[in-house]
Amino acid sequence: MNFIDWIGFLGVFQILLAYCLNVIGKITNKHIAFISLNLVGASMACLASILLNYWPFIILEAVWALVSLYSLLNFRGKST
Repeated sequence: MNFIDWIGFLGVFQILLAYCLNVIGKITNKHIAFISLNLVGASMACLASILLNYWPFIILEAVWALVSLYSLLNFRGKST
């Protein structure tokens, strides 16, 4: 794997980790860890997609990161 692959792999891993932790009930979608994992993971996956010049995933991951950033900016600390 090259450097771009590692960036994408680590980004996708963080997104999947957030999803799995949410599904098994360890964190909610309002938890700061869920929001942070999605924001960082989507940003890394978006960067890898930009470096690969693969537009479908650039759009997907950019929107995912922006929604996560919106959630982070509106985070009020009321997670459980």
